[in-house]
Amino acid sequence: MNIKQTDRPVATTRIALRVRHLSLRVVLMLSALCLLAHSETLPAEDVAAVKPFDLSRTPVPPEIDAPTESEIRAAIVRGVQFMLDDQNPNGSWGSPTRTKGLNIYAPTPGAHHAFRAATTSLGIAGLIDTLEHLPENTPEKNLRAQVRDSVERAETWLYRELPKLRRADGSAMYNVWGHGYSIQALVRLHGWHKGDADRQASIVSLIEDQFEMLQRYESVDGGWGYYDFRYQADQPTSSSTSFVNGAVLVALKEADSIGVTPPKRMVDRAVAALGRQQKPDFSYLYSEDSQYRPMREINRPGGSLGRSQCCNAAMRLWGDSQITDDVVKVWLCRLYLRNGWLDIGRKRPVPHEAWMQVAGYFYYFGHYYAAVGMDLLPEEERAPYQSMLAKLMLDRQESDGSWWDYPLYDYHQPYGTGFVLMTLDACLP
Repeated sequence: MNIKQTDRPVATTRIALRVRHLSLRVVLMLSALCLLAHSETLPAEDVAAVKPFDLSRTPVPPEIDAPTESEIRAAIVRGVQFMLDDQNPNGSWGSPTRTKGLNIYAPTPGAHHAFRAATTSLGIAGLIDTLEHLPENTPEKNLRAQVRDSVERAETWLYRELPKLRRADGSAMYNVWGHGYSIQALVRLHGWHKGDADRQASIVSLIEDQFEMLQRYESVDGGWGYYDFRYQADQPTSSSTSFVNGAVLVALKEADSIGVTPPKRMVDRAVAALGRQQKPDFSYLYSEDSQYRPMREINRPGGSLGRSQCCNAAMRLWGDSQITDDVVKVWLCRLYLRNGWLDIGRKRPVPHEAWMQVAGYFYYFGHYYAAVGMDLLPEEERAPYQSMLAKLMLDRQESDGSWWDYPLYDYHQPYGTGFVLMTLDACLP
């Protein structure tokens, strides 16, 4: 091509625009193919039935090649074995190692203490939930005995470290995750020690300590976030985040179920904050300050897919009558049929770089809370949704038995596996 020196910038711009337009066309074609592949799992009239703003009739789940019960149990065994092999000598899971070029903001040492407390809590919960699904004995080893020993060591670590858990600094409050997930672990440990009144009393005391810490770190407007880049006051001044509110509220309801009642004012404020982030289609804003940009990609249904399950389950658990069985079913169908919105972000090293600003760490989080919502349905109606969740989880198990969705130092494999073990537990009778 013969281009004059003076024309070069214009010609270069035109070429760049053509390349950009071609790239956009390729992306749109691929998007259409992905959506077509998902849509073909349902007849056209049933695809229409899973729109969350159309609740005129119950959604019809897609027919899938469902994994068998034995396949699910085999995946659980592999996941449990990974957790046993990956546990730290001190009983915890995860570490601040395996860094990469871009790491999550983590003021030390507090941030990593919080990551490890949350990860260890998820490990405890996952192992306890799936213990009953493990074989009693095998010729090679007694897996259940190994799990009991593992839980005991993790419990010792949690008792020792949980009272020290605080926010890293004025800006980073990752400890909120540790307080929330430790409540779920402690609730399970309370049942684990059935008949031991002294141990159960200690557990109740630790749960109540977490209530106190959650009160200390709740937003001035109610609910919780995990950053405060505003004023970094003693009480956080940042907006609450919908999926943090949902996760903590689910944990608080679990505590309430064993008679350890959280402070009413704290719960009411968190529910109100989450309600302010609820959209008419039962998707949720990313955070309360997102109301000023409600149609930003992350605030649309595709961007909300990983947190709608959690938020809807939390709102229903705390009395929102709008979250009917059909709402839960619609979002379970959506999670399966439109899973690509979440899956395309899985394992990406940069948060929110995928379409709809999805981050990798939404993936197994979202599927675990889908299982929580599924358990709110009548037992006789759960089977098709159990099959959908189980298939998604089994298809994504790693060769070492783990599951992971975002490279978070060395916490991602144990936290992902903990989430999935709890999810698969809900997929079995």
